[in-house]
Amino acid sequence: MLYTWKPNAHRFMLYSLNERVRQRLHKKNKHVEENLMRIVRQLLGAAIAAAVIASPAMAEELTGTLKKIKDSGTITLGHRDSSIPFSYLAGKPEPVGYSHDIQLAVVDALKKQLGTDIKVRYNLVTSQTRIPLVQNGTVDLECGSTTNNVERQQQVGFSVGIFEVGTRLLTKVKDGAPAYKDFPDLAGKNVVTTAGTTSERILKAMNADKQMKMNVISAKDHGEAFNMLESGRAVAFMMDDALLAGEMAKARKPADWVITGTPQSYEIYGCMVRKEDAAFKKAVDEAIVAYFKSGEVNKSYDKWFMQPIPPKGLNLQFQMSDELKKLIAEPTDKAADEKKS
Repeated sequence: MLYTWKPNAHRFMLYSLNERVRQRLHKKNKHVEENLMRIVRQLLGAAIAAAVIASPAMAEELTGTLKKIKDSGTITLGHRDSSIPFSYLAGKPEPVGYSHDIQLAVVDALKKQLGTDIKVRYNLVTSQTRIPLVQNGTVDLECGSTTNNVERQQQVGFSVGIFEVGTRLLTKVKDGAPAYKDFPDLAGKNVVTTAGTTSERILKAMNADKQMKMNVISAKDHGEAFNMLESGRAVAFMMDDALLAGEMAKARKPADWVITGTPQSYEIYGCMVRKEDAAFKKAVDEAIVAYFKSGEVNKSYDKWFMQPIPPKGLNLQFQMSDELKKLIAEPTDKAADEKKS
């Protein structure tokens, strides 16, 4: 049979064939594109998840002190010059001490949390200036010998407690016994304490309430208070027992002095942060709790309270109290009175 060419019919057949090929190629390309998009989405999701895991602090926008530290690359630590053995100067520009060890542990934790190096700046504070300097932003974190109490909580924030003390007396030894054994023996006498401390408030209230007619002397810092005691301008120095041990250890003749008296209060030291800065307080608390759990706090305590310390190499021989052991085991940011109520 002779084949007859039919142009229209053949053009239609070729068009149909080409259309089927194009559809198959389109489906194939579409399938490839979908696979590629799915792979890209999976890789992107994994990258985001890894970033979040690696930098949890960056999962939320930084605010307050954390943002300040991240943006500036620096943190300003408040320190004391004579709160032995918590925070003091021992012949070098940088402070040393038990509380300062805790500050540095917080800085190390912040470096990991923020994923950046942090330069440390130091700012000297006193009992009178420490709260204002934290409030106005000059100091970011102050760890020294600052008592956490309800009154101060209205002005600044406090970390979980780092130490617990009792307020007692330091006085001269006479005939193998304290020259003044307890607070009632101080009626009509010169008694020194440090200005801006809870001991100053307690001593003045006692003097007024019991009409003891003491001459209460408020020294600018613990070192000046002890100088007044050692020179005979005061017969007793009222302060936190651990701080009294520090002053006694640096005396010309430590054996001439004794810590005595019924504790007038039990107080918990905390690190100060700015009030209403919840994110920074949380970071500080977590760093201190981790420091406690790691056991590093026990090494620091032994170093500063049970071994010779600079600058004179004297040993405080101040055993860790049961109250402090409990505070380390069960951290709290409450004041001592709140904790025990």
